[in-house]
Amino acid sequence: MKILLFLVFIFLSFETFAQALGPAFWQVEFQRRRQLEGEFSDINSYFLRPYEENKADSILKSISFPKGIDGLEVYLSPTFVNSRIANKRPIGNGDFGMIPTPGIQFSVFTGFSIRYKFLKVDFQPEFNISSNKSFQGYDPSLGSIINGDKFYFWNNSDYPERFGDGLYSRLGWGQSSFTASFGAFEAGFSTKNIWWGPGQWNALIFSNNAPGFPHLSIQTRKPAKTFLGYFEGQLISGRLENSGFDAIQDQELNDLLFRKFTGDWRYLNGITLSYSPKWIKGLSFGFSRTFQVYKKQMGDSFKDYFPIIYPFQKESFFQNGNTVIFDGNGRDQQASIFARIFLPKEKVEFYFEYGKRDHNFNWREFILNPEHARAYILGFNKLFDFGFQEYKFQFRSEITHQQESVNRIVRYGPKGGLSWHTHTRARGFGHLGQPLGVGLGIGSNSQTTELALVNGLEKIGILIERIENHQDFYYRAFGRQSERKPWVDLSLGFLYDKKVENLLLSSKLQLIHARNYQWQLDPASTPDFPKGENLTSLMAQVSAIYFWKKK
Repeated sequence: MKILLFLVFIFLSFETFAQALGPAFWQVEFQRRRQLEGEFSDINSYFLRPYEENKADSILKSISFPKGIDGLEVYLSPTFVNSRIANKRPIGNGDFGMIPTPGIQFSVFTGFSIRYKFLKVDFQPEFNISSNKSFQGYDPSLGSIINGDKFYFWNNSDYPERFGDGLYSRLGWGQSSFTASFGAFEAGFSTKNIWWGPGQWNALIFSNNAPGFPHLSIQTRKPAKTFLGYFEGQLISGRLENSGFDAIQDQELNDLLFRKFTGDWRYLNGITLSYSPKWIKGLSFGFSRTFQVYKKQMGDSFKDYFPIIYPFQKESFFQNGNTVIFDGNGRDQQASIFARIFLPKEKVEFYFEYGKRDHNFNWREFILNPEHARAYILGFNKLFDFGFQEYKFQFRSEITHQQESVNRIVRYGPKGGLSWHTHTRARGFGHLGQPLGVGLGIGSNSQTTELALVNGLEKIGILIERIENHQDFYYRAFGRQSERKPWVDLSLGFLYDKKVENLLLSSKLQLIHARNYQWQLDPASTPDFPKGENLTSLMAQVSAIYFWKKK
């Protein structure tokens, strides 16, 4: 607790340096490229999003209405429209709460901002509507034992296969907030999506995959400059809701195996802190930690509201040789460490994030067994001078790994244990049925590479991706047998972004070939000559952002 108060004191006491971005997550890729190119003085770590826009570097010069009160400013926020169509199966993640479903789907954000002295109001509600078509999902005919293995994960999470029957729609507060600024700090209430960590496509704790959730926050709105370097951080307390939907599209099996929701909501407490040392330009590192618990299981002490101050070692909670009392509270922890370094001369950046979803017994066990309950992200971004007009060549890639290590067999037996973003009592680390961090699916891994020509906000390129779906379930249910193979998606996407005056268009056309889809066997398969059932599908996505610029 003393350390936390000391860091808060540092943030409040020292100078601040202007940060470069408003609430639009899409612009982060562009700003990171500018940082690598050394176009402007940018010391941002990009570990904490969204963050405040620097007016000197802004491309979001919105309409300002005439001032009726001295110091009052009113702006129209950029209007964002996202549309997606997919056939045959759900595809896509990281879309501010658009649900994973086939069919047609639209999402709209628009609104305004009001600034008066140190007070700020952002009103940017969202509306999402989807055809939410049925599709070929999990097949209950795999058998009762395998069905039990599958529901083991569904009963310890909240990521439904389909979001109800028929048309799906949701109206929410979206990217709205009411805050007050004090030097380097900003405090207030928000429903904005937040992103912690250095990832470009995924993040282990918070990303833009699920809808934003209501939370109180104290954070740095710009890096805090000290004699040691720059600090950034955020402390939040929020409310998470379950989806209320059953696991799969087979209602008979849901009635038999699915653990129903109680209607309770979950309290969330989290913190992230990062540091950029003044002696090593381009280096930043930090950590994040979250706790969640169902409200009915939550106490009313200070530590119940701020469990992030609890020790990391389980032995600290031992009473009479066990942790029954502590575990009975149903708290779910996630923690991660991360780092990023960028080298402007070489126009390259490297980063990683390493997370744990369970306490270790003590520091010795952590050192000897760091792979228990872990997930990680590795990535880089490199720019090359292309010599073709103003375009540069961008080569970036990222690996996301959620699958449990072989250590699970030693701890839990052949069946293994839980996966990232799951928990026996607090269910999944998600909101309204979608993971708050990685949106690939429980125990899924991905390898993503993008090759593109870029010029400012414009892009022409291809995206190559490989996803290993639900690996923890696969090895729990099928083990080392040789007939049913892992379900692996191989995809190729074509990217095209174009800016036309005040309008930015971003598009993707993706072809996905699923090998051994849903672990099904081809009708011609035999035990001696096994053959999986494959499924090829398409997804097209177009986003449009209109900037209400001053004339």
